[in-house]
Amino acid sequence: MKKNFYKIIIILFVVQFFILFYTFLKKDEEKSPLKIDSKTYRATGYDNRIKGVILHYTALNNEDSLRVLTKQKVSSHYLITDEKEVSIYSLVDDDKRAWHAGKSSFMGRSNLNDTTIGIEIVNPGSQSSKDGESNYIPYTEDQIEKIAHLLKYLIEKHNIEPRMVLGHSDIAPGRKKDPGPLFPWKDLYEEHGIGAWYDEIDKISFMNLETFSKLPIMDIKKEFQKYGYSMPETEVWDSQSIQVVRAFQLHFRPENINGEVDLETYAILKALNKKYE
Repeated sequence: MKKNFYKIIIILFVVQFFILFYTFLKKDEEKSPLKIDSKTYRATGYDNRIKGVILHYTALNNEDSLRVLTKQKVSSHYLITDEKEVSIYSLVDDDKRAWHAGKSSFMGRSNLNDTTIGIEIVNPGSQSSKDGESNYIPYTEDQIEKIAHLLKYLIEKHNIEPRMVLGHSDIAPGRKKDPGPLFPWKDLYEEHGIGAWYDEIDKISFMNLETFSKLPIMDIKKEFQKYGYSMPETEVWDSQSIQVVRAFQLHFRPENINGEVDLETYAILKALNKKYE
């Protein structure tokens, strides 16, 4: 009987304590004349923090990809493994800054960790053959299906424009090659309406060798800058400029990644600028 009595006393004491504590907080709140009004006036001059999506390959297996992206000082917002039955992993919330892009730039913006969503895809990347050539491993159909699903969701959620669906190589030419020449940019555009791609009829219209052969180097470089690439403003095709051309070819002409601005590369670039200007 005494035990029950003491229990009741303790419960009443705890309840009284919380009532007094709550009353104290309310009085303290009422004393302050300062309040934040988020209803009376609202600004119209703002836009989304998220401007783009960057695609990467991990160059690791599933287990190591998860370990690196969750335990070390590198991260991505999402991870797509090569296991068919496994869901898309969300590792960092969209409104948080993942560490995936590194030193990067595109469309006049730099430090793209600040404004982009990072998607890592489990893929070994390039494998060196005996003759020194780089061989790439295709993405699986299941991975492509998941990539398309996730990109559609993110593009709609953050109102991302087609040009800002990019590879790591686009924003860090020379330093990065992922997601590699076997990433299905064209298929994602044609089958799912994702990202940017040129119209063949426009490309053909710019395949004029006579006009192309007379163009100053800076006129060609300005076309790369117009699309968004950070192209050096030099009158020569230096090593940094060649890396930008290679990055462009990785994305839009993966059949021949030679770093040279030939007529086809130029025609594709002009067709893209016509479509997305």
